[in-house]
Amino acid sequence: METRFHLLHTDVEPPALMNNPFDYEPHLLCRMAADNVRDYVKKEGLDGEGKMLGVLVCRRKDGQQGFLAAYSGLLAGRNDWDWFVPPVFDAQQPDGHFKVTERTISVINAEVRELEMLAAREKAPQGSAFQRLTELKRQRRQMSEELQLWLFGQYRMRNALGQTKNLVEIWRDYHQSERIRRKFPLPPGGSGDCCAPKLLQYAYAQGLQPLAIAEFWQGESPKSEIRHEGQYYPACRGKCKPILEWMLKGLDVDGQTVGYRTVGPDAATVKQPAILYQDEAVVVVVKPEGLLSVPGRSSLPSVESFLRQHFPQAEGPLIVHRLDMDTSGIMVAALTGDAYRDLQRQFLERRVEKRYVALLASPSCVPRLSREPRGVISLPLRPDPLDRPRQLVDPDEGKKAVTLYEVRSLEGPHPRLSLIPKTGRTHQLRVHCAHEQGLGCPILGDPLYGQRADRLYLHAEWLQFRHPITGQLLSFSQPPSF
Repeated sequence: METRFHLLHTDVEPPALMNNPFDYEPHLLCRMAADNVRDYVKKEGLDGEGKMLGVLVCRRKDGQQGFLAAYSGLLAGRNDWDWFVPPVFDAQQPDGHFKVTERTISVINAEVRELEMLAAREKAPQGSAFQRLTELKRQRRQMSEELQLWLFGQYRMRNALGQTKNLVEIWRDYHQSERIRRKFPLPPGGSGDCCAPKLLQYAYAQGLQPLAIAEFWQGESPKSEIRHEGQYYPACRGKCKPILEWMLKGLDVDGQTVGYRTVGPDAATVKQPAILYQDEAVVVVVKPEGLLSVPGRSSLPSVESFLRQHFPQAEGPLIVHRLDMDTSGIMVAALTGDAYRDLQRQFLERRVEKRYVALLASPSCVPRLSREPRGVISLPLRPDPLDRPRQLVDPDEGKKAVTLYEVRSLEGPHPRLSLIPKTGRTHQLRVHCAHEQGLGCPILGDPLYGQRADRLYLHAEWLQFRHPITGQLLSFSQPPSF
């Protein structure tokens, strides 16, 4: 254990409670541990690929504080680096059941490809060749399913109460919906191999008390995701949320999480929207940052609940479009069904014009913006099913997403831009700013694609649409508070 438990020589006090791995600011002890990890991977020449790394600050039974380190998946093609915690289950042994079966499936894959090439030349497989191809595909599917089920059964995850469950049990207990169970009978591939589960598993096995956890990116960003060198990230939700909810049982964890925002006892005092305009058909409001557009799974207030209180006799209010919880700015809602359908049509046909103002997190993109003070960003987007609500850039499966940008000011530490979305994809402006193929710099205060601040500095300042009854072109503007 001594090669994997690394002492922290500091008087810094640990946090009173273990931080929530899905919503946190890294504790100073985690930052110190992360610096040690960065130094190690550079010294050992292991920083040649982009990789998620993690640290878990722990206390030994003798009172000594230190940290454990982990990497997601493999590091430089291996999972047996002594300085890091081991995998929960080592599936990489050449003579182990997983690798032996995997090689057998590879042989079947090669024969399937040969038969499919033959079928393409002959237009269709005939006789025994067709039967052989059908049987091979059935055998391959059955072997793959059985191997995956066997593999997840080997991941026996501990928690702070001393209990153990394998990944299949955790997954099925977490997802109570029969519909989800039928659609996703097994956990996603790679479950249990992320940093946080590996760190907690080793800590429990060694009798260490977890104190604080953090994950950070090292190296180049992948092309689809947004990952910045040295940036801290929450644990992924699709793979890790069911596992970590089990593994954290018995620990006192800080915060209650809704989405990626920690909701404290003052959540009920969130700021209320201001009404800019109203008539018998529509109402235009300014949504403050931190307020939901529509009710979520929690009991938090929203623009919709606010409008229902103010217009109890209306057929609506019906929310036509949304702003992210952390985004402020102008929204229009319908007070009648006819108005809703007309406005919805205008949005679908992209006849509604919107303009946002944003502050970028750093001046790193100033040289580029000086050369190109205005331009077009076109990066197709799709949801990340394993880490909602994050979005991925995907040129093959993503939906078209186009944003116009124009520089307002490059003075000071935070460039100010106008952003005009020509499509309405989830997190479009945030991804287009943060992604390296976009502006390469996240919006200030973006907790998903950049770093948290006191707020997300993104504001919908201008909205234009045609009145659903009169047809009159209406424009509304509200400058940001920043």
